[in-house]
Amino acid sequence: MWVVENWRFDFVCHLGSMGKTTRSVLGLTGKFINDFLSFLVFSVLDVLDLILCYVYKTIDFFVEAEWKPCYCSSPKQAIISSGNILVSENGEAEKIVCLTSAKLQLEEISDTLYTRPSVVLEVSKTTVKRRKVVNSTNSATVQRVQSSPFVVNNTLVELLQEKISAHKSHPVPRWSDCDCDTCNSWSNSCKDTLFVHTEGRKDNVTENVLFIHGFISSSAFWTETLFPNFSRSIKSKYRLFAIDLLGFGKSPKPHDSLYTMKEHLDMIERSVLEPNKIESFHIVAHSLGCILALALAVKYPNSVKSLTLLAPPFFPTPKGEEAAQYMMRKVAPRRLWPLIAFGASMACWYEHVSRTICLLICKHHRTWEFLAKLITRNRIRTYLIDGFCCHTHNAAWHTLHNVICGTAGKIEGYLNVVQNNLNCSINVFHGRDDELIPVECCDNIKAKVPRANVKVVEKKDHITIVVGRQQTFARELEHIWKTAKTS
Repeated sequence: MWVVENWRFDFVCHLGSMGKTTRSVLGLTGKFINDFLSFLVFSVLDVLDLILCYVYKTIDFFVEAEWKPCYCSSPKQAIISSGNILVSENGEAEKIVCLTSAKLQLEEISDTLYTRPSVVLEVSKTTVKRRKVVNSTNSATVQRVQSSPFVVNNTLVELLQEKISAHKSHPVPRWSDCDCDTCNSWSNSCKDTLFVHTEGRKDNVTENVLFIHGFISSSAFWTETLFPNFSRSIKSKYRLFAIDLLGFGKSPKPHDSLYTMKEHLDMIERSVLEPNKIESFHIVAHSLGCILALALAVKYPNSVKSLTLLAPPFFPTPKGEEAAQYMMRKVAPRRLWPLIAFGASMACWYEHVSRTICLLICKHHRTWEFLAKLITRNRIRTYLIDGFCCHTHNAAWHTLHNVICGTAGKIEGYLNVVQNNLNCSINVFHGRDDELIPVECCDNIKAKVPRANVKVVEKKDHITIVVGRQQTFARELEHIWKTAKTS
């Protein structure tokens, strides 16, 4: 009897071992197939992007009577064509000189705009050499300045004003951008501010909440989900602001903007904080918006009462890696699967392929919305489609590189300030099934800000962390705001 039971035990263990081996083999096989197909597809996209470069140059010339520079053929010209002046500071990341009134300011731009090695180069392990050649070539094309402060006299300021005024953007959309009233409503307004959806208390307000949406989204991500689910008591006491970021939704989409971190923050201040004379506020941000939220918290450490981050993209940069390049490879790994990573990779690595996608989807978003309503018999709301489609390629391309990738080296510093200088509550929510921004990111934030309250929601992804659980999340936010300590 003992022999029989022992044999059964050994047999079950053997089956378990075989099952693990089988799963391991299937996993390795699946990874190999994904890697191999990804190599083939992205190699083709490398060539296609080069071809599209010349196609768009030709069409731009005939339609707009002007050769439009791009980053794959002339990165320097692509930057300075809008009236900016490109400089390099001690061989570090390139910066642009921007003129505001009578003041010159330096703004950083991401090197991922013009340094995106092809798949073949990476696989052949010549990326490092290639990057050195590209960097040395680009550095040779720009004027180097010392890191010490420089003084500009009034004559030079006037000359720069004339130069930049000659390149002011016109509200007329480009031929490849949508020309509908929704996408261009900002062009009919004399106000150079963001679109802001405001609800809640109107006067004698002491509690304010700023909602910042993620990449290729809009304020509707909040107003169609959370706003209808907030309690009456919250709406009677709190003033809620949901913005469309610069270049997205109904906000301005200037052609000559490089959509840097500073531009985004300036517009938020000019559109929400300054006109409403806000002295203290809560922040709720999703994905890309988390980066802007951290920057705002660092700039206004005594004003932020609570900071709620959903799916924050934070990947600590390993030693020896370039922060922007590392971030680009994490959020856009050039893989066919999962599909959301494939989409992110096309948007991030290929300037002209992504422009083609915008041409097909964004320019014709009214058609896609009509088809969605027709197929579903108008049973679903299309606010996610609206947010996904209502932007320009210029806005999405530069925001992706200059904010998400370009600020990768600063996020750790932001978190240090949040941990050491802010007294407000820090709350992080992340979907367990998020395939775009993995759940490890919230663990990374917890390691930098130990007092942060981290909640991983099971069976939720990058979007369903809010959509589908809006009632629950609305109650969670109300609790956070009510229990927030005044700094």
